Amino acid sequence: MSTHPKQIALEGIMRKMCDELDHRLEESFGSAYPRHPNRPARGRAASVAYDGLFSTGTQFTLGYGSDHGRGYIVSVEIRTLSKVKKEDEEAVEEATVAIINELLPQYFPEREITLKKDGNVYKLVGDFSLGSSSNE
Repeated sequence: MSTHPKQIALEGIMRKMCDELDHRLEESFGSAYPRHPNRPARGRAASVAYDGLFSTGTQFTLGYGSDHGRGYIVSVEIRTLSKVKKEDEEAVEEATVAIINELLPQYFPEREITLKKDGNVYKLVGDFSLGSSSNE
């Protein structure tokens, strides 16, 4: 089964938004911990998701058992072998929420998409429709 071109485009926009999130987290926290030895320095990999201290992305979920239903879980991982202090995890989480809330209207100006806390994860929820087939 192939992926619809509009779905590919939507997820491409999300990737670009996560790349910007990654850049901004690197600017604020990138020197706080040594990066994992298997990860190249920032700007050295083909994708920002594979270098530096942070790895960011989204993953679709059907939302079974969720208060908010289906959506895209926002993933931010700190790629280090060092123990990350709880206060640093919280600072990265707060920064992530602020940055995503700032970026959503820029990357999705025509859609109602919001960031919601869903259990112990953050999820993008809202209008992920692909439009009617007559709009293709």
